[in-house]
Amino acid sequence: MAVETQDSAIERGEHVVQFYEDDAELLEAVGPYLAAAAVAEDVAIVISTEAHRQAFEAALEGDRIDVAGIIASGMFLWLDAASTMATFMADGKIDQDIFDEVIGGLVRTAAESGRPVRAYGEMVALLWDEGNVLGAIELERLWNELARELPFSLFCSYPAGSVAGSEHAEALHQVCHMHSSVLHSPASEDSDAAGDGAWEKEAAALEEAAVFEVVAEFAAEREAPGRARRLVVTALREWGQDESLVQDAALVLSELATNAVVHAGSAFSVAVRAQESVLRVAVQDASPLDAASPERGLIARTGHGLGLIDVLATRWGVEATASGKVVWAELPYA
Repeated sequence: MAVETQDSAIERGEHVVQFYEDDAELLEAVGPYLAAAAVAEDVAIVISTEAHRQAFEAALEGDRIDVAGIIASGMFLWLDAASTMATFMADGKIDQDIFDEVIGGLVRTAAESGRPVRAYGEMVALLWDEGNVLGAIELERLWNELARELPFSLFCSYPAGSVAGSEHAEALHQVCHMHSSVLHSPASEDSDAAGDGAWEKEAAALEEAAVFEVVAEFAAEREAPGRARRLVVTALREWGQDESLVQDAALVLSELATNAVVHAGSAFSVAVRAQESVLRVAVQDASPLDAASPERGLIARTGHGLGLIDVLATRWGVEATASGKVVWAELPYA
């Protein structure tokens, strides 16, 4: 992935993200993106809060764009983020089929026009602000799956204050890696120089992109650890790694994923990525961390557990998150 400035052109097929300090900074980045769509007569799908919709419309009108005209023509589709998200969510979980029907249907219909499609969305930010971080990551993943089927650009945004804090570090890492670019604005570049802001540090670190990455979400089902293991094993073999690393990673992942289902009784996310000769395997679940004894009850499988992790990994750890904990282990690779 890359870290870009706000005036970078967002190409068709890109999925970019901005972490903004205030609405003025957001408008400074999203306004030109939408204006470019209007000038090029692209189809734009804007899923935002009502306040931001009004701000975007005012910015377009300031650029002498006939907002009423582009809406009437069907070239600009404006949707409320909260009500749109409610159509495919129940009890805090995303129904993938309904997402594909609602959002996928919108993008497919737009693509049928033969014109480039630009989307802008704030649903992920609403999920994150609600504390449903896993839901935000899952929604990012579903957008990426849709992008593999259809060519369109996607611009996401999060308030920088929402993602700040060490408890969000692993989730923020996942979010950044699910985008092709992290957009900077002049204001955030100044903040970077001062060393402020968790996401700025994360974005800078990600300039050295991982050479391999698998990120996925799984339900709290007995078969889920096996599905996670098979996904990672297949990906590592396709990457060309030797069988010893494949099997070590599979064992570590199985232990952590099984713990999430059996001990935490929780849905879980998997993030496996390689960088600088280290393969990092991380599993996040919704079980809170026992601060007094962080290693207590981490691994549920009899005869394996922490002893196996200690043998296979060069180092491992557990960290609290806003919605539970993440357990990670690092394996060396050549």
